[in-house]
Amino acid sequence: MKPFFNNKTNRSGMVLIVAMMLFNVWNVIMNTPMVPEQHWAQKIFYVHVPSAWVGFLSYFIVMVAGILFFMKKDDYWDVVGLAAAEIGTVFMSLVLITGPIWAIPIWGKPWIWEPRLTTTLILFLIYIGYFMMRTFGGHIERVKRYAAAVGIIAFVDVPIIFVSVKFWTPEIQSHPQVEMAQQPSEILIPFLLSLSIFTLLYILMLKYRIHVIRINSRVRADV
Repeated sequence: MKPFFNNKTNRSGMVLIVAMMLFNVWNVIMNTPMVPEQHWAQKIFYVHVPSAWVGFLSYFIVMVAGILFFMKKDDYWDVVGLAAAEIGTVFMSLVLITGPIWAIPIWGKPWIWEPRLTTTLILFLIYIGYFMMRTFGGHIERVKRYAAAVGIIAFVDVPIIFVSVKFWTPEIQSHPQVEMAQQPSEILIPFLLSLSIFTLLYILMLKYRIHVIRINSRVRADV
């Protein structure tokens, strides 16, 4: 199997996405408006929300891969699930880092145990357990089945995160509820652009990680 970036399409995609990410950073810093009472902290929104979107998308792919692994008994879907779980957790880590950075100037503290934050942290911890099981779970075939099952079950927490604001009373909700359709175009357009660029970055990362895992699996099989 050839190196991933020996492929001209992959190499061109990487260059294009890096350029788009750099443009996105410049655009967010220079062209997006300051929101009253939030100022510079609000600009984290253009990274925080796309990171959350990519993380949830990746965990959705973990769930789908788990279902297909059970249906088709094909190790390829185990590889897809593992790659998506790794990348999803990277982006979920970014969510949990950028959230407190925003919260310090807005709430005066980095963390509040409100529903959306708490359920997001639970999802992150589930996947920490997922990787521990992958590492220490014993027989490889059993680990693959357990990992697929955990990936399917863990996704239940994603819709809970989205609708958590409806499950609990407004008095304990501290997380801002942003209706994007109601935002002015100078906020909405850069947000959608950032969301699209993060999604393209995720697709490239997923393809690359699947490629690397498959190479590593072949190397271990040949040893």
